[in-house]
Amino acid sequence: MRVLERNKQKIKYKLYVGKEELLDEHGNRTGEYRIVYSDAATMRINVSAARGESATRQFGEMENYDKVMITDDMDCPIDENSILWIDSLDTEKPHDYIVKKVARSLNSISYAVSKVNVSA
Repeated sequence: MRVLERNKQKIKYKLYVGKEELLDEHGNRTGEYRIVYSDAATMRINVSAARGESATRQFGEMENYDKVMITDDMDCPIDENSILWIDSLDTEKPHDYIVKKVARSLNSISYAVSKVNVSA
């Protein structure tokens, strides 16, 4: 499967790097952690308008998702821990989508993504 360039749209994403332990004002451990992501990267990818039946079978029985992203770039680094900016590309604001599931085939990768509301 090849993805036509005219069907692609620009998105931004950040990859999960790890967790960082938080310290209080005296440098003591608090027992809390902050999730660390990479710098924002941009890519062009096919993003569906909405979820469909063929996409439902594609990912099997799973929880709800809102859109499907498809790429023919088999080296695409996006995974289930990535955060996405699809509707708004302003990475100064919180992300608006998360990856629910990744389905790899011989020539393409499909991502089931869900809209989220994140407070700043």
